[in-house]
Amino acid sequence: MLFAPDTIATIDFTVALTNTHPAASRTGLDELSTPEELTALVDSFNYTGRFDRDEAELAEVQDTRRQIRAIWDLDRDAAALEVNRMMREANAMPYLIRHDAYDWHLHATAPEAPLAERIRVEIGLALMDVIRSDEMHRMRVCDAPDCDGVLVDLSKNGSKRFCSIRCGNRMNQIAYRERSAVDD
Repeated sequence: MLFAPDTIATIDFTVALTNTHPAASRTGLDELSTPEELTALVDSFNYTGRFDRDEAELAEVQDTRRQIRAIWDLDRDAAALEVNRMMREANAMPYLIRHDAYDWHLHATAPEAPLAERIRVEIGLALMDVIRSDEMHRMRVCDAPDCDGVLVDLSKNGSKRFCSIRCGNRMNQIAYRERSAVDD
Protein backbone atom coordinates (compact mmCIF):
# COMPACT_ATOMS: atom_id res chain seq x y z
CA MET A 1 0.00 0.00 0.00
CA LEU A 2 1.49 3.29 -1.06
CA PHE A 3 0.24 6.60 0.30
CA ALA A 4 1.73 10.07 0.01
CA PRO A 5 3.97 11.10 2.93
CA ASP A 6 1.45 13.67 4.19
CA THR A 7 -1.28 11.01 4.20
CA ILE A 8 0.91 8.66 6.25
CA ALA A 9 1.79 11.46 8.68
CA THR A 10 -1.91 12.27 9.11
CA ILE A 11 -2.78 8.60 9.58
CA ASP A 12 -0.13 8.42 12.31
CA PHE A 13 -1.61 11.54 13.94
CA THR A 14 -5.12 10.09 13.65
CA VAL A 15 -4.11 6.95 15.53
CA ALA A 16 -2.22 8.97 18.16
CA LEU A 17 -5.18 11.33 18.68
CA THR A 18 -7.72 8.52 18.86
CA ASN A 19 -5.60 6.51 21.27
CA THR A 20 -5.52 9.34 23.82
CA HIS A 21 -9.04 8.28 24.85
CA PRO A 22 -9.13 6.50 28.24
CA ALA A 23 -10.38 3.23 26.69
CA ALA A 24 -7.37 3.16 24.37
CA SER A 25 -4.61 5.03 26.19
CA ARG A 26 -1.49 3.44 27.67
CA THR A 27 -2.42 4.74 31.12
CA GLY A 28 -6.16 4.09 31.10
CA LEU A 29 -6.61 7.84 31.61
CA ASP A 30 -7.68 10.55 29.19
CA GLU A 31 -4.34 11.58 27.77
CA LEU A 32 -5.94 14.63 26.17
CA SER A 33 -7.47 16.27 29.23
CA THR A 34 -5.63 19.58 29.37
CA PRO A 35 -4.71 22.28 26.85
CA GLU A 36 -1.07 21.47 27.62
CA GLU A 37 -1.54 17.83 26.58
CA LEU A 38 -3.24 18.99 23.39
CA THR A 39 -0.36 21.37 22.68
CA ALA A 40 2.19 18.59 23.22
CA LEU A 41 0.29 16.28 20.84
CA VAL A 42 -0.11 18.76 18.00
CA ASP A 43 3.44 20.04 18.45
CA SER A 44 4.79 16.49 18.19
CA PHE A 45 3.12 16.24 14.76
CA ASN A 46 4.21 19.73 13.64
CA TYR A 47 0.73 21.19 13.22
CA THR A 48 0.78 24.75 11.99
CA GLY A 49 -1.84 27.47 12.01
CA ARG A 50 -4.07 28.89 14.69
CA PHE A 51 -3.86 27.53 18.25
CA ASP A 52 -6.02 29.01 21.00
CA ARG A 53 -4.62 26.69 23.70
CA ASP A 54 -7.74 26.98 25.84
CA GLU A 55 -10.46 24.76 27.29
CA ALA A 56 -12.89 25.49 24.45
CA GLU A 57 -10.38 24.34 21.83
CA LEU A 58 -9.62 21.24 23.91
CA ALA A 59 -13.34 20.36 24.10
CA GLU A 60 -13.69 20.74 20.33
CA VAL A 61 -10.70 18.47 19.69
CA GLN A 62 -12.03 15.90 22.16
CA ASP A 63 -15.32 15.91 20.22
CA THR A 64 -13.33 15.50 16.99
CA ARG A 65 -11.54 12.53 18.58
CA ARG A 66 -14.93 10.94 19.29
CA GLN A 67 -16.11 11.53 15.70
CA ILE A 68 -12.92 10.09 14.22
CA ARG A 69 -12.97 7.02 16.48
CA ALA A 70 -16.50 6.25 15.33
CA ILE A 71 -15.25 5.84 11.76
CA TRP A 72 -13.42 2.64 12.79
CA ASP A 73 -16.83 1.06 13.40
CA LEU A 74 -18.22 1.94 9.96
CA ASP A 75 -18.14 0.04 6.71
CA ARG A 76 -16.53 1.66 3.69
CA ASP A 77 -19.71 3.26 2.32
CA ALA A 78 -20.75 4.70 5.66
CA ALA A 79 -17.18 5.93 6.28
CA ALA A 80 -17.23 7.73 2.93
CA LEU A 81 -20.48 9.46 3.87
CA GLU A 82 -19.05 10.50 7.26
CA VAL A 83 -15.85 11.87 5.71
CA ASN A 84 -17.91 13.75 3.12
CA ARG A 85 -20.02 15.26 5.93
CA MET A 86 -16.92 16.43 7.82
CA MET A 87 -15.46 18.00 4.69
CA ARG A 88 -18.76 19.65 3.71
CA GLU A 89 -19.32 21.12 7.20
CA ALA A 90 -15.84 22.67 7.06
CA ASN A 91 -16.37 24.04 3.54
CA ALA A 92 -13.13 22.25 2.72
CA MET A 93 -11.43 23.19 -0.50
CA PRO A 94 -8.22 21.21 -1.06
CA TYR A 95 -5.15 23.04 -2.28
CA LEU A 96 -1.45 22.28 -2.58
CA ILE A 97 0.94 24.13 -0.29
CA ARG A 98 4.61 24.06 0.57
CA HIS A 99 5.72 25.44 3.94
CA ASP A 100 8.43 25.03 6.53
CA ALA A 101 10.47 21.94 5.63
CA TYR A 102 7.56 20.23 3.86
CA ASP A 103 7.33 19.77 0.12
CA TRP A 104 4.01 20.09 -1.72
CA HIS A 105 1.15 18.58 0.26
CA LEU A 106 -2.57 19.06 0.72
CA HIS A 107 -4.40 21.46 3.00
CA ALA A 108 -8.09 22.19 2.72
CA THR A 109 -8.76 24.85 5.33
CA ALA A 110 -7.29 28.21 6.09
CA PRO A 111 -4.48 28.36 8.67
CA GLU A 112 -6.69 30.58 10.83
CA ALA A 113 -9.51 27.98 10.95
CA PRO A 114 -10.12 26.47 14.40
CA LEU A 115 -7.76 23.62 15.28
CA ALA A 116 -10.52 20.98 15.58
CA GLU A 117 -11.81 21.88 12.11
CA ARG A 118 -8.31 21.67 10.63
CA ILE A 119 -7.80 18.30 12.30
CA ARG A 120 -11.10 16.92 10.96
CA VAL A 121 -10.31 18.14 7.46
CA GLU A 122 -6.74 16.80 7.41
CA ILE A 123 -7.92 13.46 8.74
CA GLY A 124 -10.75 13.55 6.21
CA LEU A 125 -8.24 14.01 3.38
CA ALA A 126 -6.18 11.06 4.61
CA LEU A 127 -9.23 8.86 5.07
CA MET A 128 -10.34 9.71 1.54
CA ASP A 129 -7.12 8.08 0.34
CA VAL A 130 -7.74 5.02 2.51
CA ILE A 131 -11.35 4.70 1.35
CA ARG A 132 -10.74 5.25 -2.36
CA SER A 133 -7.81 2.82 -2.27
CA ASP A 134 -10.19 0.23 -0.77
CA GLU A 135 -7.90 -0.19 2.25
CA MET A 136 -10.44 0.26 5.07
CA HIS A 137 -9.67 -3.31 6.17
CA ARG A 138 -6.34 -1.94 7.43
CA MET A 139 -8.18 0.27 9.94
CA ARG A 140 -8.53 -2.00 12.95
CA VAL A 141 -9.13 -2.09 16.66
CA CYS A 142 -6.35 -3.69 18.70
CA ASP A 143 -6.62 -7.49 19.03
CA ALA A 144 -5.78 -7.36 22.74
CA PRO A 145 -9.06 -8.21 24.49
CA ASP A 146 -8.61 -5.48 27.11
CA CYS A 147 -7.69 -2.67 24.70
CA ASP A 148 -9.82 -0.46 22.48
CA GLY A 149 -6.85 1.21 20.82
CA VAL A 150 -6.97 1.69 17.08
CA LEU A 151 -4.38 1.14 14.39
CA VAL A 152 -3.94 1.57 10.69
CA ASP A 153 -1.82 -1.28 9.38
CA LEU A 154 0.59 0.21 6.85
CA SER A 155 2.73 -2.94 6.64
CA LYS A 156 3.19 -4.69 3.30
CA ASN A 157 1.57 -7.93 4.39
CA GLY A 158 -1.24 -6.34 6.41
CA SER A 159 -0.64 -8.52 9.46
CA LYS A 160 -0.40 -5.93 12.25
CA ARG A 161 -2.75 -6.91 15.07
CA PHE A 162 -1.92 -4.67 18.02
CA CYS A 163 -2.08 -0.92 18.54
CA SER A 164 1.32 -0.79 20.21
CA ILE A 165 4.39 -2.80 21.01
CA ARG A 166 3.16 -2.84 24.62
CA CYS A 167 -0.05 -4.67 23.68
CA GLY A 168 1.79 -7.02 21.33
CA ASN A 169 4.38 -7.92 23.95
CA ARG A 170 1.73 -8.39 26.63
CA MET A 171 -0.33 -10.71 24.42
CA ASN A 172 2.79 -12.66 23.40
CA GLN A 173 3.68 -13.14 27.09
CA ILE A 174 0.17 -14.42 27.82
CA ALA A 175 0.35 -16.85 24.88
CA TYR A 176 3.80 -18.05 26.00
CA ARG A 177 2.57 -18.67 29.55
CA GLU A 178 -0.45 -20.57 28.21
CA ARG A 179 1.79 -22.76 26.02
CA SER A 180 4.22 -23.33 28.89
CA ALA A 181 1.40 -24.38 31.22
CA VAL A 182 0.24 -26.98 28.67
CA ASP A 183 3.78 -28.37 28.34
CA ASP A 184 4.14 -28.83 32.13
